[in-house]
Amino acid sequence: MKAMILSAGLGTRMRPLTNHTPKPLLVAGDKPLIVWHIERLARLGFEEIIINIAHLGYMIPEYLGDGSKWNIRITYSDEQQEGALESAGGIIKALPLLGDELFLVINGDIWCDYDFDIDYNLPKDKLANLILVSNPQHNPNGDFDLIDNRVIDEKAYTFSGIGYYSPKLFEDMEYGKKALAPMLREAMSRDEVMGELYNGYWFDIGTPQRLEELDNLLQG
Repeated sequence: MKAMILSAGLGTRMRPLTNHTPKPLLVAGDKPLIVWHIERLARLGFEEIIINIAHLGYMIPEYLGDGSKWNIRITYSDEQQEGALESAGGIIKALPLLGDELFLVINGDIWCDYDFDIDYNLPKDKLANLILVSNPQHNPNGDFDLIDNRVIDEKAYTFSGIGYYSPKLFEDMEYGKKALAPMLREAMSRDEVMGELYNGYWFDIGTPQRLEELDNLLQG
């Protein structure tokens, strides 16, 4: 299974930190956020990672290289010319790199100890498996609900930014800026989205304060 780390966001809520550094390269616990993901993916057996880049995107391949440092292959989907395409738009552009099999997508601005499952398989009648978490303080109402492993469009839990996707979810979608949530809600209406609740460590690093809190935790 291939993995994609979404890393093309503008990081506006993280300013001024992101004025000169793309958000995935911000440091917590003495290493960039994206490196935590890469190390865990490599440890769990993933061999190929796709990373999309936009805001100050050139800095990410300059720092990470081709992945050989972790004995993996990193390929970049470059959105610098058109600007960030949002989550679904970034995935759609990267589909030729992701291939025809199930793939994993991870938001580049989260930190977690979730064990990404390289052997995960979706049932044939499903297009996505979303990892949900308990609601953090900054998202008290949540995004979706989970009933008997089915994700529905009701607010109860927070979408972690981690999901396993069939490329069929993005089939025939036009290139361009496109958010992921509306596509997921449409698939939910057809009962094509399943999910699971994760109770381990998970942090959405959306503000400088949250980055500092994570750094203190990891340093402690």
